[in-house]
Amino acid sequence: MPTRRQLLAGAAVAAGAAALPATAAYAAPADLFPLGVASGDPLPTGVILWTRLVKDGAALPNRRVDVEWQVAHDERFRRVVRAGRVTARPELAHAVHVDVRGLEPGRHYFYRFRALGRISPTGRTKTAVHDNLRFGIVNCQDFQNGYWPAYWGLAAEDLDVVLHLGDYIYEYDPSSRFADRNHTTPQTPGLDQLVTLDDYRARHAQYKTDPALQAAHAAFPWIVTWDDHETENNYASLTDEIDDTGAKLFTKAQFAKQRAAAYQAYYEHMPIRADLRPGSADLRIFRRFDFGRLLRLNVLDTRQYRTDQPGGFPGDFGPAEAGLANTAGTLTGNDQERWLLAGLDHSPARWNVIAQQVMMSPIKFPNPTGGVPPIIANLDQWDGYAPQRTRLLTHLDAARVANPVVLAGDIHSTWFSELLLGDRPVAVEFTATSVSSDFPIAYDAPLKALNPTLNPHVRYFDGSRRGYLRCVVNTSAWHTDVRTVATIDVRETPVTTSASYAVEAGTSKLVTG
Repeated sequence: MPTRRQLLAGAAVAAGAAALPATAAYAAPADLFPLGVASGDPLPTGVILWTRLVKDGAALPNRRVDVEWQVAHDERFRRVVRAGRVTARPELAHAVHVDVRGLEPGRHYFYRFRALGRISPTGRTKTAVHDNLRFGIVNCQDFQNGYWPAYWGLAAEDLDVVLHLGDYIYEYDPSSRFADRNHTTPQTPGLDQLVTLDDYRARHAQYKTDPALQAAHAAFPWIVTWDDHETENNYASLTDEIDDTGAKLFTKAQFAKQRAAAYQAYYEHMPIRADLRPGSADLRIFRRFDFGRLLRLNVLDTRQYRTDQPGGFPGDFGPAEAGLANTAGTLTGNDQERWLLAGLDHSPARWNVIAQQVMMSPIKFPNPTGGVPPIIANLDQWDGYAPQRTRLLTHLDAARVANPVVLAGDIHSTWFSELLLGDRPVAVEFTATSVSSDFPIAYDAPLKALNPTLNPHVRYFDGSRRGYLRCVVNTSAWHTDVRTVATIDVRETPVTTSASYAVEAGTSKLVTG
């Protein structure tokens, strides 16, 4: 009896080989398409299609390759509606981005690629819907820390789109308790970070070989944004992480080269609509999507433009007062902040969403050392940039932005909170747990016990399980399910619903169910 994994993975391969002319002996997709296919950045009439050509586990020779693509109504490609040819260039690692336009709104399509006598797996995508939106939220997938059974569950959902809020790869040296999950070896082992373009390309390619991740990409369009680990832990703009010393500590000029490599590799491996300039340390990925008049999605980048975390504390954990005093601090930079506020002010949507990386809710943690101060904050989150948070929440309230919702990840645990201005909720926040990255389990029980006192605005918290969020949104309400797995020690295990919360339009208050 085939497993669900075999059905999900095998169906795409079989569909890709089904209905093409028998002019050659087509080999298995893994011969040229071992990283799978993906789609992303859906518009009402368009979508990005992605793949990357890889031969025998290595980059192709240094020449351009013509790649044909097809989009069809059916998975056997008997009703092709769009087709064309694009060039895969060696300077972009033979990655392919096709911006397909002229499609119908809110409709499923199937797509595939062909190159050098090989046919890719078939992917399914969907253009942006205008009502009754269903989407998943994922983040933080440390390859070394465990398997990704949550992605098999995600791939089996009935969704319109998936949001990935960062930490798609991790930069650390090989070190896993699973024999088949050790990271690729970078050019300079011992730094515990990636540096070169080849380093980042190899790590992205390794992550993309996971069959569960491939299945989830092939099932839905994704909207992605990065956090820190796609480049380096807790970096801020061109400032290296606080705990680096010696050979690990890079100057701003050195870090700019590292960031350029990281950003290029990210673009090469993501189904994203962006304007890459190879070698540049800058890449704009903050962008906006409208799902009719139902929902406006503002996707932020809180790494590239942020000022350094305040205080210089180890691990960027310190007293909340450091963040409260950070009046010049910004997570977004001035230009992105203006762009965000303008998009909120002029939105026609029923729901206005800020999708970004780190928790906006003010969170107090007991000091794990038992020392002074007894209560600390994560200054890498919005707690380190409290004046900007207050400025944003004040604007949401004063401008009467309709039904603001903040989405976050990064902290490897689930948090549902009401964002307060004084004692009034002006928005809600849903923070998704990780796909596989660790949350210190020793924190789970104490936080559950202390949150009613330390963080009374938190309505739900769980640090014990990995998974994703499933959201269903209509004009009257937003419903979020916490979808989790019991373990990441195995490739496949059932996904169950741990909790369900909702917010009625016009309330900014979370209720169970």
